[in-house]
Amino acid sequence: MKKSVRFIMMCSALISLLLAPWAQVEAAPPGIHTNAVGASLIDVESGRILYSEKGDTPMRIASLTKIMTAIIAIEQGKLNDKVKVSKTAFGKEGSSIYLKLGEEMRLHDMLYGLMLRSGNDAATAIAEYVGGSVEGFVYLMNEKARMLGMDHSHFTNPSGLDEGEGHRSSPNDMAKLTAYALKNPVFKEIVSTKLKKVPNPNEAWDYSWLNKNKMLSLFEGADGVKTGYTKLAKRCLVSSATRNGQQLAVVTLNDGDDWADHARLLQYGFTYFPLQTIVKKGDAVEGTPWVAGRTFTYPLADGEAAKLTHKVTLVDPASTDYRLAERGTLQYSLQQNLIQTVPIYDKSSPLLQAQSKSAFSFQEGKPYQETLLSQYSLVCRMLVQELFSISKSKWAD
Repeated sequence: MKKSVRFIMMCSALISLLLAPWAQVEAAPPGIHTNAVGASLIDVESGRILYSEKGDTPMRIASLTKIMTAIIAIEQGKLNDKVKVSKTAFGKEGSSIYLKLGEEMRLHDMLYGLMLRSGNDAATAIAEYVGGSVEGFVYLMNEKARMLGMDHSHFTNPSGLDEGEGHRSSPNDMAKLTAYALKNPVFKEIVSTKLKKVPNPNEAWDYSWLNKNKMLSLFEGADGVKTGYTKLAKRCLVSSATRNGQQLAVVTLNDGDDWADHARLLQYGFTYFPLQTIVKKGDAVEGTPWVAGRTFTYPLADGEAAKLTHKVTLVDPASTDYRLAERGTLQYSLQQNLIQTVPIYDKSSPLLQAQSKSAFSFQEGKPYQETLLSQYSLVCRMLVQELFSISKSKWAD
């Protein structure tokens, strides 16, 4: 009997030893599937692509194009300037906010019509105002794409209509663009707005624009961004959401079940790639008399923190940076890929007192708080406005 017990104990110990290495293997995030032809999930602040499917394949993007149109207009236009509706913009085919010929509207107001109702008339009017002509604006679009490293994109119009060939972008490129645009407070405010009223010079009542982006009511923390559809591009969508100080954005191209796919991808990102604080501003840098110049957070999957490496690079004492109290940089890499460079300063440096975020940096969006009654009311308004839009236009947005 004692021999049997001893044998069982030895077998258990042996099995434990054999399984021990496997128990230490890090659990990678599970796979996830979407109905999209192309998709991308990005952490907005860091720019890290967390998931992609055909991420670098150029595809039709329909009215997701207007993300580029909007950010260029915000950066290069004057928001209080009046934009006049030309013959080219008036009656532009497809989705419209029904601007009148010769009508003038503040650029800031027209941007709401562009992003909430996907007005192609607004897109054309804005392009002519900012670029001098549609062609001039398209040049600005492609220059901006080049500056942002959107290497798989080419724009031929400001609306995304299927006009000719060559108007394309990739899921990862659109994710990069979205992450960039969401750091602009004006853009961020516009795309998170559910309902906007704007003065109407032609009627006794105001324009009332309800956002086509249903994700704003379907997903907790949702705060953007843009819908899109044409007969050739099919359903396209960019959404964003913020939870616990982390903002994620999803791009899907040609996806027949995009609302559900976006909810799953956003939840996937928040669950498996939470933000982790790597270093805080003012933390001592090991092996040096200096401290970190700013806080660095990064989305990491389980076990990835152990793969982070860092090195210190010193600044030339004769350089201007050194005279301004910068002593070097702290360079962080994940699996030998550089992901962030943090300046290091003297402990007494006044730069440590400066704000760590600029006016265009990410800030946490408002939590999703709505009663069941308000959601019901919003859905009813959306249905009425969608039915009205369908009857007015044979084209999608």
